[in-house]
Amino acid sequence: MSTLKLRTIFISDVHLGTRDAQAEQLLDFLRHSESEFLYLVGDIVDFWKARNGWYWPRLHTEVVQAILEKARRGTRVIYIPGNHDEWLRDHAGAEFNGVEIRLGMVHETLQGKRLLLLHGDEFDSAVRCNRLLSHVGSGFYDVLLYLNRIYNGVRRRLGFPYWSLSSYIKRRVKNAMAYIDQFAAAARHEAARHKVDGLVCGHIHHPALAEVDGVHYVNTGDWVEHCSAVVETQQGELHLLNWTEDSLHWLDRSTAPAATTEPAFAKQAGG
Repeated sequence: MSTLKLRTIFISDVHLGTRDAQAEQLLDFLRHSESEFLYLVGDIVDFWKARNGWYWPRLHTEVVQAILEKARRGTRVIYIPGNHDEWLRDHAGAEFNGVEIRLGMVHETLQGKRLLLLHGDEFDSAVRCNRLLSHVGSGFYDVLLYLNRIYNGVRRRLGFPYWSLSSYIKRRVKNAMAYIDQFAAAARHEAARHKVDGLVCGHIHHPALAEVDGVHYVNTGDWVEHCSAVVETQQGELHLLNWTEDSLHWLDRSTAPAATTEPAFAKQAGG
């Protein structure tokens, strides 16, 4: 397979250390892509789950090795910790094996868009103000992921591709969609407060690439349900891709997005 040559890759919410991390898909993406910048936008390793027992197969080690190899080969790798790997926030400003640790930063695209990068839990009042409530919610989400694992195990044995049951359920829960809208609004507000063109985050496992009232909201999604990333092409355009669905299209066209991928900054009215 060919190599996808990009300027920038943004990924988040891999949750290595859990059985739900789609490490094989991410490893395939990392091995078939090159970039000047690689932003790890939080929750790459899930240290919360480590409290109840560590799950770390060889594939998870290979993902870490692939990231470190990119840093050794000259890619600038920046890690912005999330709430599941928050202990790394105590090391902001440090560098480990070529990986820079930052609490947040601004990335400027080749087209001059200035984008603030944060994990996104800063906008989640359940995480910020009530840790207990956050863990209650996390427990329900774990049930969805467990059902998702069983369902996709059956699909895989029958020869069908991966499908996210938990994402399907969440999209049909009115309160969940209201929360996603409020989260996006909070992110746009933060971008406006910092006088930048937009904000890139993760946290809620809901990929998005949208412009509302001139402010860009970019959510990288995750590698648990969606196997998604946001990429900046060598022409400075931002696109949202789902590697399980779009990989062949992207690789066949090298740097050009497929017709089935999300267009650069889909515009939304209102909100």
